[in-house]
Amino acid sequence: MSSDSSFFTDLERKQEYLDWRDRKLDAYPQSADELIVQVNDPVRLSEQEYRAIGDRLNRANMAIWDSAQAKDNPKIATLNLGRQYNMVRLDHNMGADQDGVSELTVREGQWRGGYIPYSNKPLHWHTDGYYNTEERKILGMVLYCVQDAARGGANALIDHEIAYIHLRDSDPAYISALLHPSVMTIPANIVNGKELRPDRTGPVFSVVDNGALHMRYTARARNIIWRDDALTSEAVACLTAFLGSDSPYIMHARLSPGQGLICNNVLHDRSGFDNDATHERKLYRLRYYDRAVVDQ
Repeated sequence: MSSDSSFFTDLERKQEYLDWRDRKLDAYPQSADELIVQVNDPVRLSEQEYRAIGDRLNRANMAIWDSAQAKDNPKIATLNLGRQYNMVRLDHNMGADQDGVSELTVREGQWRGGYIPYSNKPLHWHTDGYYNTEERKILGMVLYCVQDAARGGANALIDHEIAYIHLRDSDPAYISALLHPSVMTIPANIVNGKELRPDRTGPVFSVVDNGALHMRYTARARNIIWRDDALTSEAVACLTAFLGSDSPYIMHARLSPGQGLICNNVLHDRSGFDNDATHERKLYRLRYYDRAVVDQ
C-alpha cells in the first residue's frame, strides 16, 4: 500500500478511492483455492514461492501455504515463514508460550478453557487482538494446522479492505462513524475480582504508518460497547449483515495438517468442531505487531 492512502480517511478524495476500489475488486481472488500456494520448505522459500504468497497478500491480504515438509518441525516452519515477510515483532500474549506461539486446542479444566479459542465452540467474526492497546496493534498473523478436528473447525475469511469497501459504498458516513476514536470499547477482563486488562477504547478503522488500512472488530456482543448514536448503530448493522451474507468475497477454508494461513489480520471466524480419538484439533498461532511486507 502506498503511503499516499489518505483517501481511507478523507472521504472527499472520491476518485482516488474509486480507482483503488476498482483495482482491489478486479484482483481479488475468486475462491479460497486461489489463495493456496504449494511450498517445499517454508523455512527457506524459493523465489517463486515467495512471490506467489506475496501475490496473494497483495491482492487479498492473506495466503494459504501448504507444505508437507512443515510437518517435520511445525513451530520452526511457522516462525520462519513470517520472518521472510518482515514479520518479527511477536505479541507475547498471556496465552502464548515463551517463544510467542499459542497452541490453539481444547483446554478443559485450565484457565485457557474459559476463552473461546481454547474450546470447540464457534468463534464469531473478529480480527485478532481487538482488545490490545493502540501501541500494540496486531497487524499480522500466521496460523498453522498441526491436526484438524474430526468434524468442523472451518474458517470463513474476508479481507478487511473488502469490508471497508462495502461500508463506504453503502454510505460513506458509515466510515466516518467507524473512524471515531471512541466508537468501540472492549470491557475490562476481570477474573475472580482481579482486573487482567482495563477497558480498551478505539476506532474500528485506522491507517498505520505505511498507509495500510487496519481494522479491529469483534462480533461477540458481550465483549463490545458501541458508541451510542444512530449512525454507529446503522454502520454496525450494515457490517453485521454483510458478514452474515453469502457474499462471493467471503472465503471458506478448512486447514489440514501441513497447511497454514499468513495474513494482515483479516476478518475471520471459525465453526464449532468435534474431536475424536485420532483427531484432536491443534493449531499454532503467531500474532505480530508487523504487517506482512513483500520485498520488491
